[in-house]
Amino acid sequence: MDFALAGAGSGELIFACALIGALGIGAQWLAWRLQAPAIVLMALAGLAAGPLWAVIFGAPLLDPERVFNGGGNDLLRPIVSLAVAVILFEGGLVLKFENLRDAGAAVRRMVFIGGPLAWFFGTLAARYAAGLDWSSSIVFAGVMVVTGPTVIMPLLRQSKLGGRTGQFLKWEGIVNDPVGALFAVASFEIIRVAATGESILGKGAMIVLAAGMGVALGIAFGWAMVRAFRAGWTPEYLKAPIIFASIILCYALAEQIEKEIGLVAVTAYGMTLANSRLAGIAELRKFKEDIAVLLVSGVFVILTANLRPDVIKDALTWRTLAFLLCMLFIVRPLSVWIATFGTLKRNEALLLGWIAPRGIVAVAVSSLFATLLEDLGRRGDSKFYFSGAEQITPLAFAMVFVTVVLHGFTIGPLARRLGLARKEKPGVLLVGVNPWSIDLAKVLRDVGIEPILADNNWRRLRPAREAGLNTFFGEVLSEDAEVRLDHSAFDQVVGLSANEPYNALVSGHFAPELGRHKVYQLSAQDTEDEDPRAIGMGTRGRTLIKRGRGYDSLIRDHYRGWTFGKTKLTDEYDLKDFREDRPKSDIVAELRLDGTIMFLGPNREPKGGEGVTLISFGPAKPSESEKELASAQAG
Repeated sequence: MDFALAGAGSGELIFACALIGALGIGAQWLAWRLQAPAIVLMALAGLAAGPLWAVIFGAPLLDPERVFNGGGNDLLRPIVSLAVAVILFEGGLVLKFENLRDAGAAVRRMVFIGGPLAWFFGTLAARYAAGLDWSSSIVFAGVMVVTGPTVIMPLLRQSKLGGRTGQFLKWEGIVNDPVGALFAVASFEIIRVAATGESILGKGAMIVLAAGMGVALGIAFGWAMVRAFRAGWTPEYLKAPIIFASIILCYALAEQIEKEIGLVAVTAYGMTLANSRLAGIAELRKFKEDIAVLLVSGVFVILTANLRPDVIKDALTWRTLAFLLCMLFIVRPLSVWIATFGTLKRNEALLLGWIAPRGIVAVAVSSLFATLLEDLGRRGDSKFYFSGAEQITPLAFAMVFVTVVLHGFTIGPLARRLGLARKEKPGVLLVGVNPWSIDLAKVLRDVGIEPILADNNWRRLRPAREAGLNTFFGEVLSEDAEVRLDHSAFDQVVGLSANEPYNALVSGHFAPELGRHKVYQLSAQDTEDEDPRAIGMGTRGRTLIKRGRGYDSLIRDHYRGWTFGKTKLTDEYDLKDFREDRPKSDIVAELRLDGTIMFLGPNREPKGGEGVTLISFGPAKPSESEKELASAQAG
């Protein structure tokens, strides 16, 4: 009997884990297909499988509290804690001190002045608008300082917001991710000491010491990993798994020093690696991003599915509405305007004072500390009862829903109204400057597509600058380009250098951001099928033009007099007529009626049609007089 029950429990646990993974990743995929905020769809998936299913069918399809905490187990909180630790490590992994310096005075002031101001004003809003007790308000407001980059970046792309305003939002999100969590950790530890009746001064000193030890432990782990990797003590294929295992170990050891200090330790660990100039950090960051996506999906589904219908019902009150209005129209604008006074223009301050979408870190950390506050209130030695702690998670989800949806729909129109949005359509980034790529950039500009020519050689860029083309001097693969290169200015990348492996490297670098269907490169491959003798398809861009049209052959034909041409098709002159008229020409791209450019190659033939413009590269078409002269000479 016991064995049968255990087997049933194991089966239910396995089914729950499979359902969590399917719902989370399915929501991420659906968000990609619909170009919708993933965080909203993940939350909806959890709500549908949890409280909504319970209302309709009487019991939830997914009940994390019962599955993970049933039978005397207490697995839910450790699972969420470990996931939050990995997410915060990944956040620390992108926080470089030199980037904070390069981000500008406005971002630094927003972090060091605006962050504490938002914490203070948010505490007042949570206490008087939402009705939480002071302790819960302080902890919750600390987490609400966070504006996640995983939510900000898609909004920046869809709104075409670039320049200084886009950089501000981007770097604020990156820096504030760990800062908000640290605010919550510090405030919770102080509250925990006060609740247990210990000496605040004495215990406060112990907390500061424990936090310092947590930071030291994280730095030590980071230093040890850097030393091991640089000395070659670990093989390449084990580096990412070792990092993952060491995060859990670092968190566990820090938790032995003091509860919740593990979050500080793993954040310090990530920041140490980020600032170490470690070779291969990009590959490690990619692995951590993949793990973070999986954990983000799982945590979001778990937390939303775990919400009880009665808790959601209790949260749908005028107090919740009042809290949201205060956070949107008082706390955020006031914090931004005070912190950045004198550093931003009026239109920039207006936009930044409105846009502050919250992401996964806000929800995950809020839910974690809500559980800790509830546990603390139930302890026999606690002097406090934390009224409203159970409302923190619904409030956090409400804040995420409202800010992501509201800011997602308004950032574009508001940016355009304030004159901050990019007016032109996203262009094309051409990496590798040579005579052929310069001529391609000119014809793209002629048809209304703005090209950006990028190269790390100033001399090679000179003809492009003299032609009045938009250029970027620097290495597009460098971390410096993440700051200086305006990624909202292009939505396609073409590798055109003389080095095919470098073109593949560029394509692989931009593919996760733009999609592999929007990165191209010169190649000798005839088709897009896997060729064991060539660079693997998983690490290269889509083939541009066709086999034999690599750098050498294109430059050769360029000096033989071949030129680019643009031909607009009509009913009288269609694609078939063009092919018959210019049989030797390569059709490089096709400008469609909606104004989008499609680069062509194997398995991507031009579709043609009235009004479509073909961009071709071929022999100069002879004039009528030249034809007559050639005919006379032949006679």
